[in-house]
Amino acid sequence: MTIILLVFGMACLVKGADWFVEGSSSVARMLKVPSVIIGLTIVALGTSLPEASVSITAGLVGNNELAISNVVGSNIFNTLVVVGASAIITPFIMDKDIVRRDLKINVLVSFILAVFVSINGYLDRFEGLILIALLVVYIGTLIRSALQNRTQEDDAKTLSPFMSIVCIVVGVAAIILGGNLVVDSATNIAKAMGLSDTLIGLTIVSIGTSLPELMTSIVAARKGESGLSLGNAVGSNILNIIFILGVSSALSPIAALTENIIDAWILVVIACFILWMSRKDDQMTRNKGILFVAIYVVYLIYIILR
Repeated sequence: MTIILLVFGMACLVKGADWFVEGSSSVARMLKVPSVIIGLTIVALGTSLPEASVSITAGLVGNNELAISNVVGSNIFNTLVVVGASAIITPFIMDKDIVRRDLKINVLVSFILAVFVSINGYLDRFEGLILIALLVVYIGTLIRSALQNRTQEDDAKTLSPFMSIVCIVVGVAAIILGGNLVVDSATNIAKAMGLSDTLIGLTIVSIGTSLPELMTSIVAARKGESGLSLGNAVGSNILNIIFILGVSSALSPIAALTENIIDAWILVVIACFILWMSRKDDQMTRNKGILFVAIYVVYLIYIILR
């Protein structure tokens, strides 16, 4: 039964991502907004819902100790595996606005998070409010960019407004359901194999909550929506920190383990690495994708052995 639920969950992820990308792309064409903006906002927020629901709900009851681990682990996975796998399947050119603006913001918010948790070993309410203020500024910047860069209608198929919303809502629901089924099923299998709860949390849960980003970006890349694909991964990273951790820590301070502090600085290095790579060459080739995934495998081995 567990295997059946695992397979069904994967099917929900794949089909949900397909509907979500189709609806989001259609909305972008109707609003004459670049797909990269949709990727950085609607898609990024939608695929971050699993992390948001877990962390914010935990914050409401004052039990959010794993929020930092989940977000940092998911961001590392997004940068190395989501971007890397998308490039392996369909090489793409990085959107110039993402390189110029969002990858730099990704480095900035990752650095701020690392500094906050290093100073006193936790995220307090005041630091959470600072992150929320950054969220307001970031969303305002994206809205201004969208208004300044309206695009002309193309010949691609555009769904009706109603069907676009239906695809987005049903797609998000299927992605969340699929992610939960995959995480729960994989966790049960791992426990049956005798793996520890800590190892399961650092690997299966962190990767599992990032499956929506992975499937959505892969589907977007295959449909030729590279801006939406990369925007989803980078946008999710930024929102995970300034939205999820901001709201969670504003509700209840979040304690950081020593491992969280180390991983937060590893995240800063990885964020700087992808920015440096993009400045050298804006093409994400298959070789670069393989390198990104290989780096994640090394990181995975490190967290298993430590």
